[in-house]
Amino acid sequence: MIIKLLVDGGDMKPGPALSQKLGPLGMNIGDIISKINNATKDMKGLKVPVEVEVELSTKEFDVKVFSPPVSELLKKELGIEKGSGEQNKIQVANASIEQIILVAKTKLQNLLANDLKAAVKSVVGTCVSLGILIENKPATEVEQEIDQGKYDKQIQEEITETPEEKK
Repeated sequence: MIIKLLVDGGDMKPGPALSQKLGPLGMNIGDIISKINNATKDMKGLKVPVEVEVELSTKEFDVKVFSPPVSELLKKELGIEKGSGEQNKIQVANASIEQIILVAKTKLQNLLANDLKAAVKSVVGTCVSLGILIENKPATEVEQEIDQGKYDKQIQEEITETPEEKK
């Protein structure tokens, strides 16, 4: 039996999602929460996808931790709590292209992207839905600039440090 959860990294607490599924099986929920918190302790402040695989006959379990969603990585990188409810009207943050490259590099192996440039475009797409500007421009405009090669140098050199003049 596999139970999929989205937990607060390093800070999971007992809740209905886990209790309703594992309680009837006689599983020790405290042990499971402890193992999940230990496995996600390096991801504090992020929502982290986790799978708990339970062997019903022996009541043994295994925890698999996956990379946080792009939206969570962006929110942490930019220091915001949530995206814009009205992304066409309200922008919640301004990211540098270097910050976008950093998030893309973090998620590269989990994205359906052939290379870093495609991963950067995928992250830019998430910025559109969260209401995040990039380089003081709408993310859709930056997406076109990426297609035109404007940021090829930063992407190819994998620059992830934002220069002082942009801060």
